[in-house]
Amino acid sequence: MTQLLQQLGVAAYRQRLPWLGGDLQTLRDTLRPMRLPPDQGQPLQIPVPALRSGAAPAGQLLAVLDQPASGPAQALVVLLHGLGGSSRREGMRRLGLSLQSSGFAVLRLNLRGADPGRHLAAGTYAACCNSDLLPVLMRARELASELAQAAGRLQPLPLLGAGISLGGTMLLNAALESAGVLDGLFCASSPLDLAACSASIERSRNRIYQRWLLQRLVRQTLADPFGVTATEEQLLRKTPPRSIRAFDAAITAPRWGYDSVEEYYRCASPLVRLLDPQARRRLPPTLLLQALDDPWVPARAAQELQRSIGALNQSDAAEPLSILLTARGGHNGFHASGDSLTAGSWSDRLANAWYHQLL
Repeated sequence: MTQLLQQLGVAAYRQRLPWLGGDLQTLRDTLRPMRLPPDQGQPLQIPVPALRSGAAPAGQLLAVLDQPASGPAQALVVLLHGLGGSSRREGMRRLGLSLQSSGFAVLRLNLRGADPGRHLAAGTYAACCNSDLLPVLMRARELASELAQAAGRLQPLPLLGAGISLGGTMLLNAALESAGVLDGLFCASSPLDLAACSASIERSRNRIYQRWLLQRLVRQTLADPFGVTATEEQLLRKTPPRSIRAFDAAITAPRWGYDSVEEYYRCASPLVRLLDPQARRRLPPTLLLQALDDPWVPARAAQELQRSIGALNQSDAAEPLSILLTARGGHNGFHASGDSLTAGSWSDRLANAWYHQLL
């Protein structure tokens, strides 16, 4: 860890008062929201096909394009939110503002079912939603070329990805399926083993978290302007799910064509493919950030992956995946000294440094 941070020119992470411990780091943005500037992003609508399961027709996803704070863009970064999130969430806005201040153009994506693009596409998203995400990344490639042309550059801008929590899982799955869709990737607090994450959030110490997440997911699903089926109405209103696993069994797995929640968790978890050195070759240069005190996402999968990479590729310069484990930071917290609206959190500054090294 120390060597990687030295290469990136980033100081080691130190949590700051009063946000001590994984829970306070996780809840900081909820307990003390930042005063964000008005959203000046340009809305873009990107067509996506119908779900193969037939659960949702073709529609559009709403993305928001942010220009760099000054000068021509160095690259275009696609940002993906996590479970129950959107382009408006504080973590997305803060990371986007930090990247804009460093000279990047940013495309904040609202996944299927997320506000403010809820009216453009029916259904909800999943941890593996490549039929939606790959068309978005293709459009982002075109946009990177358009931005380069507007700036008088001969070569298209590099296309980078950043995923917060479940958004990082989605980008990993897309990159593993289609090599070359991204030129670089950064994932913060991203689940690699969905079954383990589901079991973690069901722990008694996490019941408040789970209740909050479930309320958001159920409300988001029932707010679908395209409607829900009678079966889904029954499951969500009359016998509401009491766990994330139950919600995925009732809604996510069948909507995305999985026979069971077990099959969904197995197929949509990137860990098994990431443990395969040949499968990892499909990834662009990728940095995974994970805190050991994350109350939502267990660090065991990232630790297993780190051990596997260390054992097999100690001298392999072609290894695309780097893993950074911190003792503290919570779930997408990483609040530290030096945080500001333009600098972002420590993890935002780490993402900036990672991208600049790639460029």
